[in-house]
Amino acid sequence: MSCTECGRKGGCDAHKGAMFAALDEALARLYPTRRWGELDEAAAFAGGLAPGEGEALAAALAGRLKAATLFRPGEPDETCDYVYILCVGRPPGLIELREGALACEDAAALEAAIVESPVEEVYLRVSLSTLVRFAAVQEVTVTAEAEGPRVVVTEAPRAGVFAPPLLSRLRKLVAVLAEHGVRHLDFGEIIEAPAGFEAGDYPAHWGGAPAIANYLFYPQAPATVSTTTLT
Repeated sequence: MSCTECGRKGGCDAHKGAMFAALDEALARLYPTRRWGELDEAAAFAGGLAPGEGEALAAALAGRLKAATLFRPGEPDETCDYVYILCVGRPPGLIELREGALACEDAAALEAAIVESPVEEVYLRVSLSTLVRFAAVQEVTVTAEAEGPRVVVTEAPRAGVFAPPLLSRLRKLVAVLAEHGVRHLDFGEIIEAPAGFEAGDYPAHWGGAPAIANYLFYPQAPATVSTTTLT
């Protein structure tokens, strides 16, 4: 559901062929031993988005998609940063609340609303690789509910973008990425292990074999649910 070439004769084959070629080149350059955990640091240092580009992309996406966006740096064990685009819901949003990006009065008002009734929002989450100029997009449902005096925020990503109402925004998103020289990867094509690669110690830490998405963006499974308790 993430291909933007539908309706163009031969477009999908050309798009996928170029994407697979770019993936093969990037993986071979970044992981010359073809083994998880053996990243070529020099190759990684030379790729990815430059400092400030993620924030600039978030601002460009906010204007083009007419939606609230938030840039979030990745965690130390991740090789990507994120841009969240609010698609279902209204600002101020739960991601801003979770990340401490709201003014005190706005955060208090949103938390009070959550105490009255759970809140659910839907985002497009853009993962921006810090290793190579690649991006991948997932549909993410974020919910918040009160548990006693605390608010619990849950982020549940899907392995791609599936809801039809999100697809028009996805197409605009991909166009913005292209304008900034960032290649969009169809998520359905990066959830399998790359052929000929060794899993190394990945199964011991994460279970299963690492997918292409893990080599380029983050170590956790693409549909991993995360929960944050706000105090």
